[in-house]
Amino acid sequence: MFIPHGGGPCFFMDWTPPETWNRQREFLADLPVSLPETPKALLVISGHWEEPQFTVQRNPGPPLLFDYNGFPPHTYELTWPAPGAPALSDRVQALLEAAGFPCPVDEARGYDHGVFIPLKVAFPQADIPCVQLSLRSDLDPAAHIAVGRALAPLRDEGVLIIGSGNTYHNMQKMMRAMRGGAADFVNGQEFDRWLSDAATRTDPVERDRMLAQWAAAPGARDANPREEHLIPLHVVAGAALADKGMKTLEDHVLGAVESAFTFG
Repeated sequence: MFIPHGGGPCFFMDWTPPETWNRQREFLADLPVSLPETPKALLVISGHWEEPQFTVQRNPGPPLLFDYNGFPPHTYELTWPAPGAPALSDRVQALLEAAGFPCPVDEARGYDHGVFIPLKVAFPQADIPCVQLSLRSDLDPAAHIAVGRALAPLRDEGVLIIGSGNTYHNMQKMMRAMRGGAADFVNGQEFDRWLSDAATRTDPVERDRMLAQWAAAPGARDANPREEHLIPLHVVAGAALADKGMKTLEDHVLGAVESAFTFG
């Protein structure tokens, strides 16, 4: 599944108006009951980790990386002590290398906020092992779809594959809206309609073709001036194989449209 992870530690602080992030928080809190069974492990691809090659975290006890700035002091004291899963890390590395993708291991990496912020809401007990996989820094959409295909066997092994990002990530416009200024989000809505159509296509070949060419979609670069928060969706769509996507959330926050998708 692809989930929005909000902005910074948004689910753990006060906002004006207070309900700003309620729909996304409730969506994440309800995520476990939407699953057919409790996952044995989580594999998360976050928009906040890029490396020259796809790189897998192999840390048995990852710390939290407070990779956000300017938020209230208590948001730097959050905890989410989910264990790592070195055996899953090894499995991810083996699958990617068998598919022709070099996959180094990072044994020191912690969980960035694209992991621990949404998953602290979804899995507050932090009792499911979790492994993070980086994006490749060229952000090539076809390569990320192909990596998802390589990871698909994990789905039959009890692993929930999560892409964590945002379908709209024009921070300049969102910050202007947060400060009360005018912002034109018409293109954000246009891109969301296109993306929803692409991600829910019945034909997986057509879905992957459209996603690979996402930058040509209406409003694409307005919604994502840089695509690191969108590309986790491509990994998830690749892992879906022939399963049809379903839009599971459409939220309007700070003037922007944010959506979530589930496959299988």
